[in-house]
Amino acid sequence: MSRNKSPVLAVDLGGTKIVAALVSAQGDIIQREYRLSLAKEGPEPVINRLLAMIGCILDKAKIKISQLMGVGIATAGILDARRGLVTASPNLPGWHDIPLRDIVKSKLGVSVYLINDASAAALGEHRYGAGRDVDNLIYLTVSTGIGGGIIIGGELYSGVDGCAGEIGHMTIETDGPQCSCSNFGCLEALASGTAVANEAISRVSRGEKSSLTEISGGRFENITAEIVGVAAWDGDPMACEIVAKAANYLGIGMANLVNIFNPEKIVIGGGMAHMGDMLLEPARRVVRERAFQLPAGRVNIVPAQLGDDAGVIGAAAFVFEKQSC
Repeated sequence: MSRNKSPVLAVDLGGTKIVAALVSAQGDIIQREYRLSLAKEGPEPVINRLLAMIGCILDKAKIKISQLMGVGIATAGILDARRGLVTASPNLPGWHDIPLRDIVKSKLGVSVYLINDASAAALGEHRYGAGRDVDNLIYLTVSTGIGGGIIIGGELYSGVDGCAGEIGHMTIETDGPQCSCSNFGCLEALASGTAVANEAISRVSRGEKSSLTEISGGRFENITAEIVGVAAWDGDPMACEIVAKAANYLGIGMANLVNIFNPEKIVIGGGMAHMGDMLLEPARRVVRERAFQLPAGRVNIVPAQLGDDAGVIGAAAFVFEKQSC
């Protein structure tokens, strides 16, 4: 296998799941593994799980570590990219100044690159997905949390330390609910899948009438954003209200982004994006109402194309581009 055709082993590490994949230079997934991250167990078990997945992929693909272009790890949290540290991560409990890059490099003996998971997804969607035709885009993943990635002039914007794009932690309501980052009123605390599920659980627990009571079998703790979305599609009034509220907050956040960055596209990924126009159309309307007319008329707000693989494909693209420098 020639060096310029060597694949990258990419990992997308999140608070809920770990996706690992062997990715070709064309952005095709050769081999893929998926496991729950079980993040509450802490950093060491999660890292061991990640390494085991890498070994499993290499075994199944019948290639050696030395045949890789490198390893790219997309992870949730605030990164110090220069030092390869996960400095903090609201969705990965106990991750404080974890030298993830160097830990993995010492175990595997190959070049390892660390990138924020949403930035990786932005890169993946720009290079191979919904953003291939534009030079300026914002990517938003709306899932357990809310993350973001920024492409300016065709290049990923990472900021001075590599932690730009924490769109989910812009303050939308100063007196809003507390976020997992400990701030109050963040976009993530108002419009994420977790926020949608929490509001639904709170309201049905107070005795408000909803089909969610029957759907959950009375076990309200089992209510998820996906279940709320299904109930909303079926016309449940409370579920429709909750989704509409999240869409409004999402639209406010995107209006801010439109005024600041004037992007050609905003690409929406993550589990909440599966709600489709039920979520996106009200959010688009808020952007048209709140952002300046010229950039609001220019931006196209679209669903992502790469689905759950955006992170690993983007992490692989990051390695290919770093290695070609």
